[in-house]
Amino acid sequence: MTNPISARSGAAARTHLSMAVGLVLATVAASAAAQDANTHAAHQDAINLDNVIVTGTRAPKAVDRIPGAVSIVSLQEVQNSLSLTEDATAVLSRTIPGYSESTQALTNSGETLRGRIALRLFDGIPQTSPLRETNRAGSFTDLGVIGRIEVVNGPSAAEGVGAAGGIINYISKTPEEGSHTSVNTRWSTQGRDDSDGWKVGVTFGHKEDAYDLLLATSFVDRGMAYDGKGRKIGMRGSGTINDSEAKNLFLKLGTNFGEADMQRLQVSVSRFNLTGKGNYTGVIGDRANNVTSTSVHGTPLGAKTEFNDFNQLALSYSHSDFFGGTLLADAYRADQHMRYPAEDGKDRQDPLLAPLGTLIDQSEVNSDKKGFRTSWTRGGLFNVDGLELRVGVDQVKDTTDQRLALTNRVWVPPMEYSSSAPYTQLSWDIGDLTLSGGVRRESGELHVDSYTTTYYNNRVFVEGGTLKYRQTLPNAGLVYRFTDALSAYASYSEGFSLPNVGIPLRNINKPGYKVDGILDLQPIIVENKEIGFNWRGGNASASASYYRSYSELGVSLSTDPVTGDFVMNRGPVRINGIELTGSYDFSDDLKLSALYSHIVGKTWFTKNGPLDKRMGANDVSPDKIGMNLFWRFAPQADLNLGATTLLARTINQGRSGAEHTSGRTLLDLSVNYDTGRFGKLTLGLENLLNKQYILTTSEASNANDDWMAGRGRVISLSHNIAF
Repeated sequence: MTNPISARSGAAARTHLSMAVGLVLATVAASAAAQDANTHAAHQDAINLDNVIVTGTRAPKAVDRIPGAVSIVSLQEVQNSLSLTEDATAVLSRTIPGYSESTQALTNSGETLRGRIALRLFDGIPQTSPLRETNRAGSFTDLGVIGRIEVVNGPSAAEGVGAAGGIINYISKTPEEGSHTSVNTRWSTQGRDDSDGWKVGVTFGHKEDAYDLLLATSFVDRGMAYDGKGRKIGMRGSGTINDSEAKNLFLKLGTNFGEADMQRLQVSVSRFNLTGKGNYTGVIGDRANNVTSTSVHGTPLGAKTEFNDFNQLALSYSHSDFFGGTLLADAYRADQHMRYPAEDGKDRQDPLLAPLGTLIDQSEVNSDKKGFRTSWTRGGLFNVDGLELRVGVDQVKDTTDQRLALTNRVWVPPMEYSSSAPYTQLSWDIGDLTLSGGVRRESGELHVDSYTTTYYNNRVFVEGGTLKYRQTLPNAGLVYRFTDALSAYASYSEGFSLPNVGIPLRNINKPGYKVDGILDLQPIIVENKEIGFNWRGGNASASASYYRSYSELGVSLSTDPVTGDFVMNRGPVRINGIELTGSYDFSDDLKLSALYSHIVGKTWFTKNGPLDKRMGANDVSPDKIGMNLFWRFAPQADLNLGATTLLARTINQGRSGAEHTSGRTLLDLSVNYDTGRFGKLTLGLENLLNKQYILTTSEASNANDDWMAGRGRVISLSHNIAF
């Protein structure tokens, strides 16, 4: 493990690592001594090795046959998070060890998985563009339609472009037999008139014979947020969820047909829109005097408020006996449009349009993608028990651009990426051993037309062109099951992603550039090596993994001191990490779970120098410890008490990239009471102790306008009734 820069932070990291290891070992020891060997299915949703996941494997596969760290965030965990906040990524920060702190905003800038950008999917459909990482893909639907979240940690090419940090697949709910309707309402407040928020959502599911239907809709109205000192939180430059409205509509209709209902056809439609209400304008903070950014009543700059507008249509077909195997085919189209808050910064100015210093403008990113994904899986290949073959091909076409909307200027020209990627994967169960290996061939082309940069970047002409990406991406792994309860794995995998192409294109400020000669547009190839184990006893579980990932031409982010925009730095990136999880059920009514994550990312200070520059919080999260206590204190009542700790960290002292982030522990509490026929009531208390703190990514920034405090205590009352 790489040593921290300072002795004090190194000692702290070792102390907390020892505590976390001790917790997991204590869990194992306690289970060995326990006499109660009953399993508790409801609690084991997230760690049961018999659970089945689809992400990264296409065909269902048990977790203890996958050579890697996988997590399933259960429906119960999603609902518990929704009782505290409508933030779409908060549940990941609380339940996934390597996922960084939630930004509590519309932007998810700085939210990474194991120090790299993850590929977010909704029912297998990408919510991010490989061409322009907008940091907005965390808000694309209402979490009320999500039945579980499947997370494959670490680089993977299994689902295509963009999974440098892993895959996060949000899976929609599945209707149960008969007709079922649920109505969910939620009210939240921080004790001030303009902090109130509310939500109403209705979900209808029907399943009869060979047909099933799921229809869900919701409306969310959010008020202003306050920090622990009662001060309004600022309007983040990349977008905020405060003072906004969100509407969601989701429809999924399926039918089984053919002999023994072996075939299935399903169509799904998702429409989501989150738009700012425009009642506040931001006031820049003063970092030197620790005065955080805030907001006041007033009309924001410009004439338009920010939004996320995500729409997708998918058609799926499956055949469970197609030439002796299972065929899956998905065709989809996804339109994703994002508008950012208006700004009057130097990079928005143009003297041909207005006197310098007076021009206000705001950017919009538009991404349209369409594609299809296929797989064919057959077990018992060549009549060999346990030998499984999976083959398929994925195709996608993505067109993305970024414009300065108020003046209709090109900021990032239209970029078109088309890819065809065949793959094959073999796995072989030989008794207690599972061997797996495969290869994916990424064949893509990026085309950019000629364009002229903005005034701020000297109006230089950039000659368009086409870049071809050809990469063979192998993977290999093994899993050995020592007992029914204990398994260990080792794996090697490669991930393929494009850099945030829009950033280098819009920042060109010297003549003579051609698109096909820009080094920063070269792909990111990540090599990942990992070992780990999973153990599950009758009433306890534990897991651990150690991983090392390396990219010869990786990406790290810094902030432009003039514009406040991100600057993309290309160079080698090496990331090492440890993840630990553990749980123990004292009884059916009292259960404890815990997690720990330690990540160290390094790149170079100077080109071709040693990799001795620690990567900051915009890329790599500080050490994290999470704990959750479940207690059913009455037959119809229970509570969840959660604690999330981020440890203090100081890196690169006295050098470029110096950064200090302060540690903190936040407590959350939710209490549920089931009234029976009148539904379920839930009281939620986010940031229970009303702690005042600065968001980690704000501490890592140098900009005054991003000196943001986190939310103080939020009180929520939710009601759910099903009939």
